[in-house]
Amino acid sequence: MNATLFGITALVYLLCIGWLGYRGYRRTVNHQDYLLAGRSVHPFVMAMSYGAAFISTSAIVGFGGIAGQFGMGLLWLSFMNIAVGIFVAFVFFGRRTRRIGKALDAHTFPEFIGRRFHSPGMKVFIALVIFVFMPLYSSVVLIGGARFLQSVLQMDYHVALLLFAAVVAIYVTFGGLKGVMYVDALMGSVMVLGLLALLVMSYWLLGGVVEAHRELTAMAPLVAERLPEEAAAGHLGWTVMPRFHSVWWWTLVSSLMLGVGIGALAQPQLAVRFMTVRSSRELNRATLIGAVFILFTVGSAYVVGALSNVFFYHSDKGIAEGVSGKLAIEAAGGNPDMVIPLFISQALPEVLLYIFALTLLSAAMSTLSSLFHVTGSSIGHDLFRTLVRGESDSISITRAGVVFGILISLVLGFVLPPGIIARGTAIFFGVCAAAFLPTYVAALYWRGATAAGVWASMGTGVGVSLFGLFFLHRKESAALGLCEFLTGKTELISTFPWPYVDSMIYSLPLAVLALVVVSRWTTPPPAPLLEECFPAGKRRAASGK
Repeated sequence: MNATLFGITALVYLLCIGWLGYRGYRRTVNHQDYLLAGRSVHPFVMAMSYGAAFISTSAIVGFGGIAGQFGMGLLWLSFMNIAVGIFVAFVFFGRRTRRIGKALDAHTFPEFIGRRFHSPGMKVFIALVIFVFMPLYSSVVLIGGARFLQSVLQMDYHVALLLFAAVVAIYVTFGGLKGVMYVDALMGSVMVLGLLALLVMSYWLLGGVVEAHRELTAMAPLVAERLPEEAAAGHLGWTVMPRFHSVWWWTLVSSLMLGVGIGALAQPQLAVRFMTVRSSRELNRATLIGAVFILFTVGSAYVVGALSNVFFYHSDKGIAEGVSGKLAIEAAGGNPDMVIPLFISQALPEVLLYIFALTLLSAAMSTLSSLFHVTGSSIGHDLFRTLVRGESDSISITRAGVVFGILISLVLGFVLPPGIIARGTAIFFGVCAAAFLPTYVAALYWRGATAAGVWASMGTGVGVSLFGLFFLHRKESAALGLCEFLTGKTELISTFPWPYVDSMIYSLPLAVLALVVVSRWTTPPPAPLLEECFPAGKRRAASGK
């Protein structure tokens, strides 16, 4: 790749981002503008921003690499992303979130829950959970972008981390959510075009759709021959589901399909976007746009990840150097995070490489901007303004929170191990589902939910999730070492399949149970507050206005 030409292209792109960030800065005059973009965002901007915040390099690079390692079974996650993350989220969560959030004058997800249940302490607790866990997700997104630059531009990994963090910090810190969403709309458009073109180019490079899938199917025997450990884990080939009730089946179903698919409903950075539009009509218009976005981005990434095996193994299928006769995970040196960057850098003509470079940079920066904004608002708006009472420059405090969140994510980006992208994403989504989803559903639909029930649910969700990570799920408990230090074993229960069952599978039902049981025995919120959230009158309730 011509570094000079790419540098010029990237500079022009960054100037466009800078202009949009400046536009957001100029239009940010009060706290509502900074946190909710003035509640007046166009549905196209909202949908593209939602999708760009949802899909990042953790999906394209991390999960695309997992598809290269294990195959197209991961397409079930794309289905979950569309069915749950878009349709259920917009239709069943978005309308009520917008209406109730406006009635409560809530500006953030913690404030939404805290005011719904009349509990400032709840707002602080949720903000603390976001502060503790969201930097993990931010850091794996940073790592995904940095790994791409490392592979394509031969840039030092640590320099790439610093560059990413600095660029995103500028427009998030000053532009607020308006700047973030304007930039996200641009980046989301680049992502759709780039990944759709990548899919088309991959099929063209491999001889067409039928030929590419035929050869990938024919490579199934290589799993047992070249990847005996993965074969033992249930890997049967790149075009079929893993063996039922195997290690990889439980990982795919519990951690990826359910953990990430369901966890999308309780993402604070996504929920807040429902409160940025004028009415429910805009949300209806945004639903189809969001579904198309997901289909063309992650769907393309997962298919290309699996097909990269054909390219790397058959020397006559591309222009790769030094990777002929290898499977994708072998060509990437055993690190799934490098599969997609390596395929793009080796397989594509140089003239197209710039497009996909900007595509992956867009995926990283769009999600990072949303995560940093939510982390900053949790620190500045939800924690500081609640704990330190009195008048203060709230926008400046929130901006300082953004910078602080970026620094934490940057440190984690330096210390986390290789191959962490997909797993780090699954951990964050799973914890959010267990901690927030029952409470979020109750806030929208259940008048009988009580503050005590919500406290019990969130405490159970977070506590059981952490217990699972430290003591039950082998991949985390072995790495963290606490279980082995206390008991001499890497996990408390070694009987299959428990070491491979994601903690969300049991933490979420227990959190729901805690909410229902405790709410039944405690006093619901005051009637005036309930009427504010659930106004009487079928016409008003049906309109969502």
